[in-house]
Formats: sequence, structure tokens, C-alpha cells
Amino acid sequence: MTKRQEVLEYGMTLPEVYIDTPFHDDNWVLLRYRKNKKAFAWTYEKDGYMWVNIKVSPEWRDLWRNTYEAVIPGYHQNKEHWNSVRLDDSISDEEVKRMIAESYDLIVSKRKM
Repeated sequence: MTKRQEVLEYGMTLPEVYIDTPFHDDNWVLLRYRKNKKAFAWTYEKDGYMWVNIKVSPEWRDLWRNTYEAVIPGYHQNKEHWNSVRLDDSISDEEVKRMIAESYDLIVSKRKM
């Protein structure tokens, strides 16, 4: 998985998801859960790569970071709860999808603030 469209297409297969562009910067395209409007995947281009920020439970955060060089603390987000994943094909599509699905699962249970 190396393209924003691949992330967005996968995210749209999850229930009650929509695409949002809330900023005045077209570089940022988010996937949100309709019922609480929480974002679970933030896509953007940086340093010549497509990236996706995903919410992560603290139990998995360091495992992903230590396992893959392409996973770093969340860019422009809380480093404790978010990882940034560089989409450079160094991580299998299945693993990237798993990370996105886990991020989705974390925000689905959150109430709208």
C-alpha cells in the first residue's frame, strides 16, 4: 500500500465511515466515523511519501514502532496515542489494513464530545 486512494478505499469498507477534508490544506484527507465524527486515519504527503496517522492503543504502540522502521510517533498528533505510518511498501498491505482497522475500533466506542 503506497497510495492515499488505497487507504481511503479500504477505510470506506468499514461501517459508517466518510471522507473529510476539514482543513484549508488539501494535503490532509481524513477518514471519520459517522456516529461520533472521530477521525481514525489521517492521510498526507510528506518527504516524498504518502503517510497515514492512525490511533493506537498504548499496548501496541511500541510494538509497531519497534517492528517497522516506517512506523514513528504520530506527526502533529499525541505521540502516546497516534502512530504515523510511511506507505513505502515496507509493511504488507494486510498489516497496514490491520493498523487502520484497530484505529477504527478504538474510535468507534468513543462518544461524540
